[in-house]
Amino acid sequence: MRMPLVIFLAAAFPILTVAQEEGPSRTRVGLLALYDFSEPEGALIRDRAQVGAPIDLEIDDINDVRRSEGTLQIIRKVGIRSQRPPSRLNAAIKRSGEITIEAWLQSSTLEQSGPARIVSLSKGSSDRNATLGQDGEAFDVRFRTSKTNRNGLPSLATPKGKVTTALTHVVYVRDRSGRTRLYVDGEKVSEKLIEGALRNWAGNYHLSLANEISKDRPWLGTFHLVALYGRDLRPEEVRRHFQLGPAAPTEAPEGHLADANTTLFDEAIAPLFAKHCLECHDASNREGEFDLSNKAAALAGGSEGPAIVPGNADKSYLWELVLHDDMPEDREPLSPSEKKLLKEWIDGGAKWSSEMIDPLAHKRDRRATEQFVRRLTVPEYTATVQAAVGVDIRKEAREILPPDLRADGFSNTAYNLGVDFANVEGYAKLASLIVSRMDVPAFTKRFGKNVKFTDKTMGAMIQNMGKWLLRGPLDDDEVIAYRGISTTVASAGGTYEEALSYIIEAMLQSPRFIYQIENQRGDGQVWPVSEFELASRMSYIMWGASPDRALMDAADRGNLYDPEDIEKQVDRMMQDPRTRERSLQFMSEWLHLGRLQNLRPNKDLFPHWRAELAEDMKAETLAFFNDLVWEQNRPLADLLNAQFTYVTPRLADHYRLAVRPEGGPQQLQRVSLKDDAARGGLLTQGSILTIGGDEASTVTRGLFVLHDLLRSGVNDPPPGVDTSPVPAEPGRTQRSIAEERIESRSCGGCHSKFEPLAFGMGKFDGLGTYMERDHHGNALRDDGEILFPNHAEPIPFANAGELMDLLAQSPRVQENFAWKLTQYALGRPLVSADTAAVYKIHRLAQAGGGTYKSLLKAIVLSDLVQTMRTES
Repeated sequence: MRMPLVIFLAAAFPILTVAQEEGPSRTRVGLLALYDFSEPEGALIRDRAQVGAPIDLEIDDINDVRRSEGTLQIIRKVGIRSQRPPSRLNAAIKRSGEITIEAWLQSSTLEQSGPARIVSLSKGSSDRNATLGQDGEAFDVRFRTSKTNRNGLPSLATPKGKVTTALTHVVYVRDRSGRTRLYVDGEKVSEKLIEGALRNWAGNYHLSLANEISKDRPWLGTFHLVALYGRDLRPEEVRRHFQLGPAAPTEAPEGHLADANTTLFDEAIAPLFAKHCLECHDASNREGEFDLSNKAAALAGGSEGPAIVPGNADKSYLWELVLHDDMPEDREPLSPSEKKLLKEWIDGGAKWSSEMIDPLAHKRDRRATEQFVRRLTVPEYTATVQAAVGVDIRKEAREILPPDLRADGFSNTAYNLGVDFANVEGYAKLASLIVSRMDVPAFTKRFGKNVKFTDKTMGAMIQNMGKWLLRGPLDDDEVIAYRGISTTVASAGGTYEEALSYIIEAMLQSPRFIYQIENQRGDGQVWPVSEFELASRMSYIMWGASPDRALMDAADRGNLYDPEDIEKQVDRMMQDPRTRERSLQFMSEWLHLGRLQNLRPNKDLFPHWRAELAEDMKAETLAFFNDLVWEQNRPLADLLNAQFTYVTPRLADHYRLAVRPEGGPQQLQRVSLKDDAARGGLLTQGSILTIGGDEASTVTRGLFVLHDLLRSGVNDPPPGVDTSPVPAEPGRTQRSIAEERIESRSCGGCHSKFEPLAFGMGKFDGLGTYMERDHHGNALRDDGEILFPNHAEPIPFANAGELMDLLAQSPRVQENFAWKLTQYALGRPLVSADTAAVYKIHRLAQAGGGTYKSLLKAIVLSDLVQTMRTES
């Protein structure tokens, strides 16, 4: 479900790559407002940035200025201000924590002081968000944060002598960490650290030139260009702007439009290939010697000549086949719109955004990654209640709330976390129950003392308590709404404690408590998240619960803008037991261990089965993960071949292990598998082997390896194909049945990609017991070959142990850990647009040893967590 949000309208500051910024023109990335004074007449100065609603300026008296094309000369004291408060600009800078004020100007005199206002976002002489001014022979910038006063002091000034009456380029830059710099004519002349967040920036201040809004700080001189950015320009950009001069063109950088062909590939062509072509034309199949999964191979073509001729679809063999519906073979042809896109891409240069196509990433429906407001899962909700108010509600929540359903491999997938009447009713019941178990007076003393029913004291209580319960500051409308509850209680003769109890109960039912609500309004580009949004992201990723006091305080101080401070918080949070518990939740979700409670094997085939064994299998996998990841801090790849496990005596008997643990039948113990050639790693544990069902299906086991370890996939079978499991019989094992499918012309194209992946598990029956022969007396095998995605040649293995070693050593499997944990952290499936960020996460994690801890830290520090793609 999409949940409507009533939140402030933020402004645009797209964050693009360096490559997109380079070019001969002035940088437009992050540009919020631009005045080049190109219209020489009239009292209106037009904003040329064309970002959202333009911030046009009005001149009070046209006789006080002299306009010519490209300049605005201020000859007398005048007022020039925006027609309305530039709320989008204010919100953009407030959210990013960054700003650049750039001006080309000539001062008329060096006697101006106050400082005289050159560019200002302010209310009057002592209330401002930011101001660039002149104080004699120096430029002076005042910038308001939570650590300065409301006048933006202390300020940053240039040395004396930097203001002259000559044409001058002055640039003020501040980054998220608070580092501020002033540049004059391309050179940095002063620098200072001005810390603090921008949450106290006012959204109703006007933008003005050449004077204060109150008209008591005039500046005289000539403007050639004024520009404001919602990010910090880099030093090389400042120098380039100085070299270009004030009259430089301001179009988008060259090459930006050329990237449209690459974008078309990423958004339309790669998904088209993944859906229609790669089943037959990838590195492993290469029908007609034709491989479309790899850029070099696709451009080289196959047995019929060049498949793709960049710039000329009519000479491309691929286009010829598609045009005449000869491809895809035995499938629905491409639609007219798909053909049009393919021809447009080839004629436009056939550019690729990557060297290879990742089929699974491109098959994802991009709508699944829209900015859905993500409801807390039931475990997250109960953990949040525990963290926020200290009440354990786990048992009641499981009984009252509907269960979370899996989608795309996890139950925390945002688009699948709906709310119906049962949820609403359940949250109401639970909120009442939670408050009844609280010591309300003791809880509320944390947020204020001697509070009365007055607007001032009750309002402060609501704001402080609401910031904690709702994980961020409340706006005025929210405070007024909750204040209405206390007013109603007071008018009915109720007590102060009753009023607070009702307010807490209301907050526990608020969408801000039940959902991870973020400000998603913007321009469709990538923006940084706010400090409180980041605090919540970090805590729910690492703990599955709300931020603690230390994290909230860091957000309140604005310290979550600094990567070093964020990393310190991650290291601190890693020591909390909840991080370990969250990792076990991930493991259970990824491997779908919850299905074990529904395991009901055929009693005729497995007469000795007991339901307790399913519980033991789940406990085995989680204990194995906990030991390897947390006690030994080993690389995640070792999950595939580590030579130990955890079993109860009854599970050891069921597995037919040579090692017999001591203790009672329910006691889980660590045992070594060094002398057991058949076992070692996740794929030899009953929790995974039971995926194959009673018949130990090579289809379901192979698909698990393909999807959940190798991060690849195949298309669904054609309509009408009988997919019923085929049972083994005397003289015919599951492997021989699989080999028949692989040899089949109609089935082999897909089944050859995944069924051989299960051959190494061929000596384990449907419940994970090791056997040399099946129940029909057929001899079993566990040798075979594994073909990794995007590889042309398979690699042989002699037994299960060799297969596990190959998987553990595979870069594809190691990358998959990053993909899976990142998906779980974000609560949404990953698509091609995430590929570069996920590969960067993987590289950083591998540099840190490839451990769970290094991977989790890399995810939290990544752009996927630090930023969001906004909605326009």
